[in-house]
Parts: sequence; structure tokens; C-alpha cells
Amino acid sequence: MSRYRSNRVEDQPLRHVEPDVHWKALRQGDRVLVRSAPGFETRGFVDAVSRDHTTVWVDLDGGRGRTLVHCSDGVEILPTS
Repeated sequence: MSRYRSNRVEDQPLRHVEPDVHWKALRQGDRVLVRSAPGFETRGFVDAVSRDHTTVWVDLDGGRGRTLVHCSDGVEILPTS
């Protein structure tokens, strides 16, 4: 084992992340289901999507504001009709 190994998060190299395939199809105005964990889900509309589709702003139903979701957050964004 390395003598100078660091376990500090800020010293770890960044890793490349890829969004799920369906994230790449999301467009502004799409109706979506946001699922953070089984049983914890809400609906809304896509407000904005980053160019690389790794980050999505969702305008939540019921006037609950917007939420920013990154593909590495472990949150599912599923298109609905």
C-alpha cells in the first residue's frame, strides 16, 4: 500500500460521468417524473438542460419551485406523457 495515499475527497481526481441515455433526449418543456428513491417521486417540467445533458433543471408541480439534478446525484428523471 502506498505510503502517501490520500483519502481526502478534495485530493481525489475528478471522474467523467455520463448521463443515462434517456437524459440525452430531454428537452425544455418535457413532462418528467423525478425519482430520488423508491417511494420518493414527484413530477414536473424540464426547465433547462445543460449542453452535455449532465444537468437538468426541473420546475416541480404544485408551485414547489425548481430543482437542479446532476446525473451523478443518483436521481432518476423519466419522461412521462
